Amino acid sequence: MTSTQPENLPEISPAEWEVMRIVWTLNGAQTHELISSLQEKMDWTESTIKTLIRRLQQKGYLERQGTQRPYVYQATITEQAGINQQTDALFANLCAMHVGPTLIRLVKNNTLSQQDLTELSQLIATKQATAPAVVACDCLADCQVENQGECHE
Repeated sequence: MTSTQPENLPEISPAEWEVMRIVWTLNGAQTHELISSLQEKMDWTESTIKTLIRRLQQKGYLERQGTQRPYVYQATITEQAGINQQTDALFANLCAMHVGPTLIRLVKNNTLSQQDLTELSQLIATKQATAPAVVACDCLADCQVENQGECHE
């Protein structure tokens, strides 16, 4: 895996995520493995899959190892770095006062391990000591949040 900085990479589509998930899971994948796995899972054509692979190479997420077939594709960033980049991009688009409810929904709607929950509990306890009573809206310079959670100047 190369040392490409994930913050320099463009966002990827849900279809491109499917390709990356296989590459990350297999710690690199040959073209035929990607085609076979994605045709089984997504019912995509070979040309669609090759197009996705090419786009991921152009975006800097995949690199092809060697010059002879079968080609092996390696991720240029770790799965966690890719997830962090996408999550950071999503949350950067949210109003600050909606981050908490969004995180609550994520925790509520996803299965978490005992270790995950322990770490979350410890982090929450630490952050609670310095948390503001209310998180202000950051959508407008002079935003005044009213009781319905709507921002008004």
